[in-house]
Amino acid sequence: MNKVISPFMLGATLYMPATRTDLVEIILYGKIPELRSMVICLEDAVSDEDLDSALCNLAVLLVQLKSSANIKHIENRPLVFIRPRHEHMAQELVVKYDLVGIDGFVLPKFTRTNLPLWWKIISTTHLAIMPTFETREVYDVTEMTALAELLESHACRDRIVALRIGGNDLMSVISMRHPKNHTLYEGPMGYVIKMLVSVFASRGFSLTAPVCEQIDNVKLLERELMQDVAHGLVGKTAIHPSHLTLIHQGFMVEKDDYEDALRILNSSQAVFKSQGAMCEPATHRNWAITVLERSKYCGIAKQFNNVVLASLQ
Repeated sequence: MNKVISPFMLGATLYMPATRTDLVEIILYGKIPELRSMVICLEDAVSDEDLDSALCNLAVLLVQLKSSANIKHIENRPLVFIRPRHEHMAQELVVKYDLVGIDGFVLPKFTRTNLPLWWKIISTTHLAIMPTFETREVYDVTEMTALAELLESHACRDRIVALRIGGNDLMSVISMRHPKNHTLYEGPMGYVIKMLVSVFASRGFSLTAPVCEQIDNVKLLERELMQDVAHGLVGKTAIHPSHLTLIHQGFMVEKDDYEDALRILNSSQAVFKSQGAMCEPATHRNWAITVLERSKYCGIAKQFNNVVLASLQ
């Protein structure tokens, strides 16, 4: 049976090259305590010269993950995904490696054209998938709508945890990179994210936010996170452990939103006022369900004490 993974379980998804020699410590022994999900990258993060050693390192890791599968004290390990270089490598991984300790694949450069091959590779496995949007087709709303319509009824839909927005690759398409002092939303990516949310979230898909590559600019990350949440994104790519806690805090549910969500789902009134705003269960129900789902995995900002929480539930 395939493992059910809520997109809100992802939090900050840390990308790490498959050449790292401490992956076992990170996954099984809590070397990065804040880590909730990670991607072992065999694509951009690994040079051609290091590819063989990366695959050997991955093979050793997979053996250790399999041997530890039934150890109770590591049940809370992070979600682990592999990002293969391309479809051919993914096929080799599925055929030649025991992936029992892996939760899924991140599918690079995902398009309508390569969907059939990706599904042929994945369909016979237990693996969840996170397709990544990072090619020039993503700028075409007609193409994205066609892809969304295809995915909506495709057999792979139940395997999709979230759709990842590959910000750096998409910026590269137009010869740009993440600006130093502006969020992605203040440039062309602002349109792309809004369009993707409109096209895919309206069909029930979750999307994750691109990485903020300005590692030391904490204020910029905080501003971008506010926009990520405002656009309904469910998690964010991270490339440095120092960003994990900030990202997790950014996706916590505000106390007022949590209270409103409970009232909306439990009220018999058609319309009522709460905390200065109109609440209309008929139109706000989906929002309320999402808020409670996010609070379950991301937590509540300025946590209630246990007595207050218990009285609200």
